[in-house]
Amino acid sequence: MPATFKRPAFSHSLWHQCEQVYTKNPNAYLQLQDNYQVNVNLLLLAQYLDQQAFLLSAEQWQMMLDVIEKWEDSVLVPYRKLRRIAKRHLAEDEYQKMLEVELIMERKSQQFLLQKLHLLDGKTTSNGTDTNGLRVNSNVNAYLGIYGLDGSAI
Repeated sequence: MPATFKRPAFSHSLWHQCEQVYTKNPNAYLQLQDNYQVNVNLLLLAQYLDQQAFLLSAEQWQMMLDVIEKWEDSVLVPYRKLRRIAKRHLAEDEYQKMLEVELIMERKSQQFLLQKLHLLDGKTTSNGTDTNGLRVNSNVNAYLGIYGLDGSAI
């Protein structure tokens, strides 16, 4: 049975590590975002926490999603839609500036998530896998389960 413990001190550097993972297959993450409204920051965080053997429950993942929902629904997602619409009407440098603004907004979401993460307790996990090679009791499965998906989606 997993032991409960106070979460480690997570720093902003975890987002750099998440970004490195993202760059390996950005299209897979964007497809999940576009097709299922999966939050890429949360999915990358789930992968990172799996590497750290720090397990959050499905309820805690819903809490993490709730932390950024208002910000993203009212600011980030509409801006992303606007950027995508504007792409065909802008010069490349103008479009890049819009992307930079969106990244600033993404970093704000990351700040909200990091603040919430510091308040949560997690459980230690084992590295057990099922017959498909997917981690049992993983953060990825817990988070993607909100959307009816599992770790095989990435």
